Amino acid sequence: MPEFGALIDGYYRFRAGNYTAQKRRYDNLDHDGQHPPVMVIGCCDSRVDPATIFDTVPGQMFVLRNVANLVPPYQPGQGLHGASAAIEFAVVDLEVRHIVVMGHGKCGGITAALKNEDRGAPGPSFIDDWIRIIDEGRDRVIERCKADPSIDAQRALEHEAIRISIRNLRTFPYVAEHEADGTLKLHGCWFAISEGELHVMDNETEEFHPA
Repeated sequence: MPEFGALIDGYYRFRAGNYTAQKRRYDNLDHDGQHPPVMVIGCCDSRVDPATIFDTVPGQMFVLRNVANLVPPYQPGQGLHGASAAIEFAVVDLEVRHIVVMGHGKCGGITAALKNEDRGAPGPSFIDDWIRIIDEGRDRVIERCKADPSIDAQRALEHEAIRISIRNLRTFPYVAEHEADGTLKLHGCWFAISEGELHVMDNETEEFHPA
């Protein structure tokens, strides 16, 4: 099983290359802490790494990755709210100025939502509960596709999931407050894997166009 060994080999290359080249940046981050201006909420899909796509440097982005780049609605109370905790930390503690929700093509979580079948382990499934965030969006997309068979349901729901996540972000009181006073902006992006092309959502029309 050589896969972990390949990671260690990569670490050696990092130490000899990028770490050495950016030693001053790492020293500053160690001394001053992190102050990223941007939070990216992306999918945990191994093909879609935000740091690679946006060609960023350490300390530039605070990144949350989960299945299908989803944001749940604000739901205080009992339970383990990993995604919500990351959003709260980014906005309240780090005071990020931008939150980018970045979806992508051929997303497995979106495919699973369209199939509307059991998607995880038999019985209670974390995946099934999580994907329910976009159930209503999936139903809307399916109805649109019935009316217009030319619509690509996969891409349509990938876009709709981003819109839903941005709307859910606005249910967090501190997100709504910072957006209202102009200190925080929300953005939607979608990345086409095969073309290597980024599409950005127009905040007025909620339509996506190549960057």
